[in-house]
Amino acid sequence: MASTPRILVTGGSGYIAGVLIRQLLAAGWRVNTTVRDLAREPALRQLLGASQGDAREQLRCFSADLMHAASWAEAATGCSHVAHLASPLPAGVPRDANKLIVPARDGALRALKAARDAGVQRVVMTSSVAAIAYGHGPGEHRFTERDWTRLEMPGIPAYVQSKTVAERAARDWVAREGGGLAFCTVNPSVVLGPVASADYSASVVLVRSLLQGRIPVLPRIGFGIVDVRDVAELHWRALTAPGMANERFIACGGFHWLHEVAAVLREELGEQARRVPTRRMPDWAVRLLAKVSPTLRTVASELGTVRHQDASHAREVLGWVPRPPREAILTTARDLIALGVVRP
Repeated sequence: MASTPRILVTGGSGYIAGVLIRQLLAAGWRVNTTVRDLAREPALRQLLGASQGDAREQLRCFSADLMHAASWAEAATGCSHVAHLASPLPAGVPRDANKLIVPARDGALRALKAARDAGVQRVVMTSSVAAIAYGHGPGEHRFTERDWTRLEMPGIPAYVQSKTVAERAARDWVAREGGGLAFCTVNPSVVLGPVASADYSASVVLVRSLLQGRIPVLPRIGFGIVDVRDVAELHWRALTAPGMANERFIACGGFHWLHEVAAVLREELGEQARRVPTRRMPDWAVRLLAKVSPTLRTVASELGTVRHQDASHAREVLGWVPRPPREAILTTARDLIALGVVRP
């Protein structure tokens, strides 16, 4: 690989993308990145430490939208690698699933076509465990990269549908039209960790809501957790390791119940976590309220379900070792407090 490769990182203002871009710039890579609105470029450059002198050449910003073909070819020109991280991530529950599915799928295909046409060697796409671990029924499950979400099952959330459809469409396109393009995915669980600004991922809203007391009681739900620094590192390893074509890597540090996340905050933050709830919500109450609340309707379908996401493949193939979820939870909370997003 050339000493100063150029890479396109899509969705440069995103949570994972920002950490990955900082890693790439520190390692001497030249980075092209996309944002929907170039008015955000000055703030993004300042955040990434690339606002002056040579750093402006090391980082180039392009305006590109998942729903429009314009600028994708220009953004990929001269790049040997692409990390496709741009994808819609809602804070709420959309009424129409296609509002997430269509941009996620079509944006991935636009990035792949631009990469192939520009002669890019490798694309690493951020997918999700949402494309792996849903539609398998209640109970306790252990998932690996061989598993896929079953979209034919009823009640699959829109975000889960979007990630599954986008990854399947990307893999199908590469098999048909990718030529020599090497393609793999990183599939993270809930991403927490350092928060650099008040413009953060929807996944961080979970910790913010607990600290602010916006979640008054704790339903019996849980999820895998991974630190954003470890997700970015896994992208890095997948971009640089040999033999990555058609690979898929789960990024997860371990499963936590929501009440366990709340307990970590209370145990470590003391008075700063005084609004974090302690009471658990009975399953019957969640199901009753789900009849009038779309958000709780999604929660009700998750009650008691344990999804262990096995990250041993990333450990064995790429030597990837994630931080404990506890560290990711506390780093998120402390940064939100330091930024003034949450006021104790």
